[in-house]
Amino acid sequence: MTTKTRQWVLARHVEGAPAPEDFRLETADLPPAGEGRFVARTILASVDPGMRSRLSGGDSYAGAMKLGEGIDGFAVAQVTDSGHPNFSVGDVIAAGGGWREHVISDGRGFIQKIPAEWTAKGVPLGAWIGVLGVPGMTAWFGLHRVAQAKEGETLLVTSAAGPVGATAGQIGKKLGMRVVGVAGGPRKCAWLCNEAGFDAVIDYKAEADLTAAIAAACPKGVDVLFDNVGNESIDRVLPMMRMRGRVVVSGQVADYNLEPADRPGLKNTSVFITHRVRLEGLVVFDDIRQFPEAQSQLAAWIADGSLKIAIEETAGLESLPEAFCGLFRGENFGRRLARLSPDPQ
Repeated sequence: MTTKTRQWVLARHVEGAPAPEDFRLETADLPPAGEGRFVARTILASVDPGMRSRLSGGDSYAGAMKLGEGIDGFAVAQVTDSGHPNFSVGDVIAAGGGWREHVISDGRGFIQKIPAEWTAKGVPLGAWIGVLGVPGMTAWFGLHRVAQAKEGETLLVTSAAGPVGATAGQIGKKLGMRVVGVAGGPRKCAWLCNEAGFDAVIDYKAEADLTAAIAAACPKGVDVLFDNVGNESIDRVLPMMRMRGRVVVSGQVADYNLEPADRPGLKNTSVFITHRVRLEGLVVFDDIRQFPEAQSQLAAWIADGSLKIAIEETAGLESLPEAFCGLFRGENFGRRLARLSPDPQ
């Protein structure tokens, strides 16, 4: 029986781009579940760009991480020991497990059992901490609740090859929108066009004038900007927004590594008045009560092949720091996960 477990903790507060040396691998005793708790073996663990905002010692929408604290993330895990009435040995769950070999929980927080019916229909377990987890829920509720997206509108998605952006674009197509993406590199752009069904994709790495390229791809303007990049990206597109356009602030991957005083500001704000443009962000857990309905629809689309997903896996617990740092170099293609153990048979 396993008596030890390992996890990554914050070794030093991060300045600028994260580095593997910012994290430290620690070993501890693995306690028994005990009454009211369960222990689960991690199968897959995620790296999430939004976590960067917690690593520098200042609070964001979530509290700052303390030195020596375990690194957050999402996990697919299988229960191996349980004293909890709602979780049995063998249950496969999606949870806020973090970068660790075992999830130890009293059942509170973000935890859900993964329905076996969807696994049997070919939905991969990794999807439950991707398209069917926070990234996909961000795309779903960002478009449905925040943007109130409509058929016939033009949707522009930045960082479109990431799990949030790719899902948002495909949901937009399902809603009857014209979808334009911005991504980096020919491989990502080809996948978005040929697999995900975007109407047009701009490779920002290949454009000398990105503003002009976006304007050319959106000749009638932009109704909904679904932005995952940050203030410079938003400010570039604001002059192209149509009357009563909506800007969804989903992520700020270009700004996370900058000090607040160094982040670009918004200059083109007159359109908020002249074009009645609305800008709104979201924290997806505001919509947690509606997750099951959204997950059921997205899972059905994955199962029937009409929603394309990209998952890349790194190998082992040791790979997590470098996998995380690579997010900020634009290396990831789709949802980046680390595999710690095989899927259950």
